[in-house]
Amino acid sequence: MSENGTEDSVVLERHGEIAVMRLNRPDRLNAFTDEMGERLIAMFDETDADDETRAVVVTGTGRGFCAGADLAAGGDTFVLGDDPDTGGAPPDLGGRVTLRIYRSLKPVIAAINGPAAGVGVTMTLPADIRIAADTAKFGFVFTRRGLVPEACSTWFLPRAVGISTAVEWTVGGKMVPVAEALERGLVREVLPAEQVLDRAIAIARELVSGTAPVSAALTRQLMWQMLGASSPEVAHRAESIGIHVRGTSDDVREGVEAFLAKREPKFPNRISDGLPDLFES
Repeated sequence: MSENGTEDSVVLERHGEIAVMRLNRPDRLNAFTDEMGERLIAMFDETDADDETRAVVVTGTGRGFCAGADLAAGGDTFVLGDDPDTGGAPPDLGGRVTLRIYRSLKPVIAAINGPAAGVGVTMTLPADIRIAADTAKFGFVFTRRGLVPEACSTWFLPRAVGISTAVEWTVGGKMVPVAEALERGLVREVLPAEQVLDRAIAIARELVSGTAPVSAALTRQLMWQMLGASSPEVAHRAESIGIHVRGTSDDVREGVEAFLAKREPKFPNRISDGLPDLFES
């Protein structure tokens, strides 16, 4: 509940080491608002700063994940005005949310509990894993509203499903059935709606169990950033820096000693103490 007594548009729940961000406008199928976008960005700041949080799950309340932008303003919904700093086009809020998820220091799972359209689907693209309810469908409907894709989806979507599928879905602007989304690789698995959140939390725990938080964060950065690398030499340099820096860390000493002693490791290094820069120019 917010300070003025209204329901929060996004709520943060804790399930042990897993944080669940729940889009919370079920009466509007969790339609996306400016408040929702700003809250999501602030919540990822919070989970990144919290060493007790190891992974994040994003889901929706009710029967939908997110119906896309709230169209309460009618034809003026997408009249944004000029950027006061530059006088040009302002950064689209969906893109700011997507980039914040992309920069997360913790793994991110999208638990898509129902239909997702517009920004409701594009915001899930930087998640590391997407699972969906059997009631889900996906709408890249921008051209049918007179728009173009947003939220960095022209970068993320082709990398998830291939360029041909990405063009087909976005130019045609059709609703994509969940079976097609599974076949084309947009989602990893499909479950009954009531099982999606629990399964996402279980997957998140599998990702972080027995792993060093700092190394997990760096590995996520490496994987995403190397999608745009010009050659494998770029990856070789970044990985070499990582091996050099992490090789002398207390985490590595603990990881090796725990393995040799056949016990669970207790990694001492914390993300909040800072991450090494693996991407030196």
